[in-house]
Amino acid sequence: MVKNLPFEWLVGLRYTRAGKRSGRNSFISFISLISMAGIALGVAALIIILSVMNGFQKDVTDRMLSVLAHVEVFDTHGGMPDWQRQAKVAMTHPEVRGAAPFSESQAGLMHGGEALRPAIVRGVLPEQEAQVSSVARQVRQGSFEALRPGQFNIVLGVDLARALGASLGEKVTMVLPQGTVTPAGLVPRMRSFTVVGIFSAQHQEFDAGMAFIHLQDAERMLRMTAPMGLRLRLADMHRAPQVAEELKKLMPPDVTVRDWSKLNANWFAAVQTEKRMMFIILTLIVAVAAFNLVSTLVMTVTDKQPDIAILRTLGASPRSIMKIFIIQGALVGLLGTVLGVTGGVLVALNIDVIVPFIEHLFGVQFLSRDIYYISTVPSDMRWPDVTKIGIVSVLLAFLATMYPSWSAARVKPAEALRYE
Repeated sequence: MVKNLPFEWLVGLRYTRAGKRSGRNSFISFISLISMAGIALGVAALIIILSVMNGFQKDVTDRMLSVLAHVEVFDTHGGMPDWQRQAKVAMTHPEVRGAAPFSESQAGLMHGGEALRPAIVRGVLPEQEAQVSSVARQVRQGSFEALRPGQFNIVLGVDLARALGASLGEKVTMVLPQGTVTPAGLVPRMRSFTVVGIFSAQHQEFDAGMAFIHLQDAERMLRMTAPMGLRLRLADMHRAPQVAEELKKLMPPDVTVRDWSKLNANWFAAVQTEKRMMFIILTLIVAVAAFNLVSTLVMTVTDKQPDIAILRTLGASPRSIMKIFIIQGALVGLLGTVLGVTGGVLVALNIDVIVPFIEHLFGVQFLSRDIYYISTVPSDMRWPDVTKIGIVSVLLAFLATMYPSWSAARVKPAEALRYE
């Protein structure tokens, strides 16, 4: 089978292997192995690091969406009195799994002698909130169902409760920015609420700056007669932008629909920029290893000049000579890429086993739960990323062969054999 290959392939494969009689050939082959190992390590590192970054992004996104809705629907008039009808319309979409009304406002909370703490206060219906968020399951103390209309109860984020020094059963005072005009001037709107629950979403923004009250209590505080809008849960959160566009066609023209990616556009843009920069930086590692092939092939061309001259006198064209060394360098790059992809995929898929083993072996902990809320390194390997990395690695190795191969094709047989 091998004998049926074109002679360029046969010679290229022969040059890739170490020579048995020439120490110089062995040295050149050793440099080829180093280049191959460098490409493999660079490719593996790129796959592993991008998988870990994807894992962190997925973990943070899941925690955000345990509190946020996938899609929010607003009425441009400021209230949605017919929210039940709009919810039925939204539920006709096959991707929508749940709908719940809400009202939301910025407010200040204080307890005892503590300073006023800013928070987002969201009014919800506890019996329907479970359809669109996981807050009820995240309550660590008390009960989310204790939010009852007219009782002015409140559920606080764990960090917000700690900052206020508030515990279950204690009173906190809510201060709204909308004031009441009196003969004495503008007086802030205030109301005392009883803490009936403390939740932990394991996300700093929500745990330290969010509170929930009953929807009717929120409407009384905000002096509204209807909810601000609807929050929707989808079967696939990644299809939220497309579903939002489709829902716009189903809803009346005075209704605004926005998905979760628009609500957190700055955060996701920052994450994507960080991933791109990390890809570029780590690709430079692969590029350094790939361009080590240049020195390897230049040394091979210098060492094989007599062989090149003989091949030329036997009728080999400059194009065939160039092809020989392209094959040699491309094989090194391809083998390095295959090894790197295999190693990187295996590590990325088993990082939940490898990292704890390393932590146990050296007695260290990479992620402290007290600081990062999580104690394991997440990984989310994506095959499109692996494919992109493999293609870039092979292309870099191929580019690295161009100059040495072109130099080999320019060798003149008479000059190469003059001193042989």
